[in-house]
This record gives sequence, C-alpha cells and structure tokens, in this order.
Amino acid sequence: MTTSLIPGHCTMMASKQYVASFGKDCAEGHYSDFLNVHLRLSSIGIGTFPGAPTDEVDAQYAEIIARALSNGINVVDTGAHYRYARSPAAAGAGMKKALEAGVKREQMFLVSKGGFLSFRDGPPPDLQAWFHSEIVAKGLGRVEDLTQAHCISPEYIGFQLELSRRLMGVETLDAFLIDQPEVHIPVIGKDQLNRKLEKVFMVLEQAVKDKKLRYYGISTFNGFRAETDNPLFQSITSMQGHAEKAARAIWKDDQAKHQFKVVQMPFNQVMQEGFTRFSQTTGQGNVGSTIQAAHQLGVYLMASHTLFKGHLASQAMDAVTQAMPMLENDAQRAIQFNRSTPGVGTTLVGVSTPVHLEDILAVAKLPPLEKTAYLKMYERTE
Repeated sequence: MTTSLIPGHCTMMASKQYVASFGKDCAEGHYSDFLNVHLRLSSIGIGTFPGAPTDEVDAQYAEIIARALSNGINVVDTGAHYRYARSPAAAGAGMKKALEAGVKREQMFLVSKGGFLSFRDGPPPDLQAWFHSEIVAKGLGRVEDLTQAHCISPEYIGFQLELSRRLMGVETLDAFLIDQPEVHIPVIGKDQLNRKLEKVFMVLEQAVKDKKLRYYGISTFNGFRAETDNPLFQSITSMQGHAEKAARAIWKDDQAKHQFKVVQMPFNQVMQEGFTRFSQTTGQGNVGSTIQAAHQLGVYLMASHTLFKGHLASQAMDAVTQAMPMLENDAQRAIQFNRSTPGVGTTLVGVSTPVHLEDILAVAKLPPLEKTAYLKMYERTE
C-alpha cells in the first residue's frame, strides 16, 4: 500500500501568514527574505544530523521539529544519509505533527541533501561489495562515480531525491543540495567533477520541471571556505554557469532560468571564512566573501556547524561573550552570532535533545545584533 505524499511547497503568502501567527512571539528581524520570491524564512533552522540511529532519537526529533514549527522556526534541514536515512523520516513525522497542530505545508521550507551513500542498516563491512550490489547492479552509478562513501552520478542523486521525498512524505521538496561534492576533487579533479555536477543539475532541473523540487544547490565543508588557489575551492559563479547549461538542456530554452538558489557552508565564531575571506567573484568585476557573493548572485545562504559540533555550546570567544552579556549561555551566543551575520539567511542548529530547543526559541525572541555591534566583535579578535 502506497502512502500518499503531502502536496504543496513554501509560498510567499503562506509564509507571511506564518510570521503573523506561529511566529508572532519572535522578534523583528527573525525572518529573512528568500530572494525575489520573498518567502519568509526563519533566521534559525532545525538540523537533523546529530544523534544516535535509534527509535528514541527518532521520536525526539519528531517532537523537536513539531514544536519548532509551531513556534516560529519554519526551516528544517536533513539529508538522505543522515543517521542512516532515519533523519528524513523523523523530520517527516515532526512535520505531520505540526500539520495536525495547524501549521500548513506551504508555511515550511524543507531541505534535504544527497551524495553520501544512504546506508539503511549502518555501514556495510565491505563497501565495494555493497556498492556493486546496491548501486552498480541497479544502474544507479558506476565504480568511477564513487569516492570514499560519496557517489556523484545523476542516477544516484535522483534516487536520493526520491528517497528524501518518500521518507519525508512530501510531493515537493523546497530545496535539495549536493552535499560536499568537493570530496571528489583530489581523485578526479575539479573539471571532471564540474562536468559530473552539470549532469546532476540536469536531474534536479528535471525534478523542478516535474514539480518534485523547487530549488537546488550545493552544501560544502571546504569548498566555500578555501582560498581560490586551493584545489578544493568552489565558485558560486561557476556553479551557476553549469546550472544555466543544465536548465537550457532540460527546458529546451536558451532563456531558461536555472534554480540553483541555495548554498550551505560551515560558519561560526571559529570558522569565519565565509565572512572574512574574499574569494568569490560575482561576474561584475567584484570580489567578495562567500556570504557577500551569494547575496549579490541571488543565492540564499544557510550556515551550518553553528555550534561547531557542540564545542561552542559551552565556550564562546571573548568578543562574543562581551557583546552578548544578556544571553543565558554560550549556545545562545553562538546562535545569535550566526543569525546576526549580514548575508546569512538561516543558520542551522542540529538539535537531537529536546531541552536544546529552548535555546533556539529563546534567541528567536530577540532581534539580531545591530550591524555595528556585530562588526565590533571582529575588531576585538584582530
């Protein structure tokens, strides 16, 4: 028996209604504008990467996401491989609880990712044997598409998009990102990777055409933080060029507009490169940080690793502590630091323990720092 998928996707009018209802206790400035379509997205989103692959953590995630969606946090981020594909299902369960509480599908922005292999029962003892039986034999990829536990083939990305939709229980995902494609660069080189990505983007453009997806992009760990001469460096402008070619091929129209509209990168007090390293060109002779360039190029930037794998939940840079004495703890300071960064649309916080949601909701009730106060923190760290 096939379970029907929930229709809809985030819309401008529904997200504005969300701000006025479920987000009424959140502060001015808590919501960002998603590009020229003016979706209202919360400056903090729920991430679903951390936590053990257990039924207990599944239930906790469902509860956290349902409560967050009912209290002004309307961005949920997951991945087809997170917690061995349990996180997308847990996110879907939380979304359904929120629907029962009156939140509409059109008021949520749901993100998933693909690339890393989705091991449904934990990592196999023999990766190569597993890959041959589960990927190669099923026509989802070739041996040369595999690096470590990452597969960059159009067929496999299409499979992970479908897996995400099915596990989350939705007809349409708001965004789907290729997770850390740069892991292939040391093996096949950047040019070959980008050619593969262009074919992957064609699959994602087709999904947009088929109304299974609204937007796509990439999520990097090193790609947007590295210097331009580093082999792992990724250019947003270059990605958009490949997306443009993909869009023209799928829509059979030389004027077709691509939907490469979302990127993610690590950013926090310790990993400041997205704001301080001027490495991206915008095609207009300008060079800026990744965060600045994303804004200029019409791409919505989400920050990951807000708490730096939990380290910033219990310690903060001196300048951050001094700038935010009114906040209760370092976790709140870390979240406030990220969401106050000019150009960051949404900062993601992985929360698998219900009590940690309290810090997110507390910060959502505060306005982001004023720009001058934010920039002063960098002066102190020089």
